[in-house]
Amino acid sequence: MQQNDHSNISLLKEIAELLNEETEIQAMLQGALRKFLAGTNFETGWVFFINKKGRHELIAHENLPQALKHNNCHFLEKGGCWCVSRYRNNELKKASNIIECQRIESANAAELEGDGGITHHATVPLQSGQERFGLLNVATPNTVSFSDDELALLESVAFQMGSAIKRILLTKQEQQMALVEERNRLARDLHDSVNQLLFSVTLTSRAGIEMAEQPEMKETFKEIQNLTQEALTEMRALIWQLRPKGLESGLMEAIKGYAEMLGLNLSVNVSGVLQLPSRVEETLFRITQEALNNVRKHSGVKDAEIFVIITQTDVLLVIKDEGRGFQVDSLVKLPSIGLQSMRDRAKALGGKVDWVSNFGRGTEILIRLPY
Repeated sequence: MQQNDHSNISLLKEIAELLNEETEIQAMLQGALRKFLAGTNFETGWVFFINKKGRHELIAHENLPQALKHNNCHFLEKGGCWCVSRYRNNELKKASNIIECQRIESANAAELEGDGGITHHATVPLQSGQERFGLLNVATPNTVSFSDDELALLESVAFQMGSAIKRILLTKQEQQMALVEERNRLARDLHDSVNQLLFSVTLTSRAGIEMAEQPEMKETFKEIQNLTQEALTEMRALIWQLRPKGLESGLMEAIKGYAEMLGLNLSVNVSGVLQLPSRVEETLFRITQEALNNVRKHSGVKDAEIFVIITQTDVLLVIKDEGRGFQVDSLVKLPSIGLQSMRDRAKALGGKVDWVSNFGRGTEILIRLPY
């Protein structure tokens, strides 16, 4: 790959412009990878994100041969390899040639059509300062190793990508903080205004019951009191959703407190050590909130059970009641916006939500999230 300095600078400038325009990490990496391959003799590439536990995830890929694309990139998604292992051990510091790649060898050994002549690849860590995100791997057909100039160019692109990843993460963190502040403000406003007004109506209706002499008038005040109390419970639940209380004391304490506020009797069973990232905790809490709301509104019972099982890679949370249950036709839309929001929240973290329910047989909601 013989490229002069001018063409390399032009390519890096184009990639930098693309990276600065994008606001989503996956789209940014995909576009940068496509532009990099188009401007060099590298023909295929893929990007792994690797979390603090060493688990890798295929984030972007471009021009993969059929063998590596086989079965939704099975050989890239599963198993181990030299570059990921060296990255986990913090031994991969710069762009390097890979002598052997177990993923490519496994794909080629499967004797699938279309290996594209890919047998080796180069790798470089994606990082910004001391913060590391994953790996950028690139390859060329029938090429065993790459020159120092090629590796230097690869390292420059990786530096740009790492800086862009950091920028997007910081922007999203700032947006999340702004969202939390706005939720807190709304929660305070609702508590100080609408919540207090409803409480005042409850007290007024209670006094009306005591003062009224006619039975019809007493019943009217009782109805007002019941409706206001229901609205007050709904308002408190909304405030909890805006500003979760108790999460600072742990996920289970927050869930117990929310169930108590709803007037539910909740039995909790935990297997494993509950030490989860804050984003996973909040997602589990939000999904559980919605599930407990459904128990209170639709199940016809006041008792519920929660089972939490922690493994090395996932957390499984099951919410169960013995209420009236429901039935969903798989061919129609979900009957509840709440059920769909549970699925959306779990999907955002790479997890899933399922449920088992039938009329008169209660409901089980199963949540599984990686962490």
